[in-house]
Amino acid sequence: MINKHLIDPMDFSIYELDEIFKLAQEIIAEPKRFSHMCDGKILAALFYEPSTRTRFSFEAAMMRLGGNILGFSEPNSSSASKGETLADTIKMVSIYADVIAMRHPKEGSARVASKYSSVPVINAGDGGHQHPTQTLTDLLTIKILKKKLTGHTIGICGDLKYGRTVHSLIKAMSRYENIKFILISPKELKIPEYIKEEILSKNNIEFKEVERLEEVISELDILYMTRIQKERFFNEEEYLRLKDSYILDLEKMNVAKDDMIVMHPLPRVNEIAMEVDYDSRAAYFKQAEYGMYVRMALIVKLLGVM
Repeated sequence: MINKHLIDPMDFSIYELDEIFKLAQEIIAEPKRFSHMCDGKILAALFYEPSTRTRFSFEAAMMRLGGNILGFSEPNSSSASKGETLADTIKMVSIYADVIAMRHPKEGSARVASKYSSVPVINAGDGGHQHPTQTLTDLLTIKILKKKLTGHTIGICGDLKYGRTVHSLIKAMSRYENIKFILISPKELKIPEYIKEEILSKNNIEFKEVERLEEVISELDILYMTRIQKERFFNEEEYLRLKDSYILDLEKMNVAKDDMIVMHPLPRVNEIAMEVDYDSRAAYFKQAEYGMYVRMALIVKLLGVM
């Protein structure tokens, strides 16, 4: 795993993923043991698109490992505003840093960056395409809270068309046994055809598409909520019409299984009512915490410092 790039959730084998999850759980159990693991190492956090959780999670991960951070949180504060190409930025940054975490609004940008970098590149989200470290976060959350990564019925609700976290999660979970997906969205935000054809159907994974959460919530082991992403819409009227399509509240939770968990990549807008936060099945803030630990494990593995 040393010096590998993480661009797509399929870049790592199931064995490699298990190694990351095992290390993440060791870090959770004994964080002080890893507090100097990356002394003298530098993470470049290149965020061409707004982010709070993902950027903070990467930065906190590196700091908790004893490393340092450089980078920017918006392109206007970088030479991109002067017209510098992504290739040149990556070539320069890889001189200064030991590992790069990059978020970019253009699909495929992380793959391009990896071709020009002399250090590992981690895709922190590229447009509506992939978000592999969120997927690692999601898998670790399921593994810890549900005790296994097999045999689950997973409901994914909201923006399935533009949701990169959704696309990455389906890809990753397609490699585990006895997984069933229930895809819940308005017609306008249905899962792209290529996901259904190239991943679900090709791997003989059972799935169904519905428009109403109420119809299927009682069947679910995991409910993965997503927000309707305003930034992905070209038409504000369409966004306003769809933004309140799904709101999870206690009335709906009362119908769900006692051991169902509710996940969300965050940030939420209003798709999960605040009252749900106090339900023991709400896992989204714990999920965000696990994201920091799994990124710590990933950095350690890519840098080969352990």
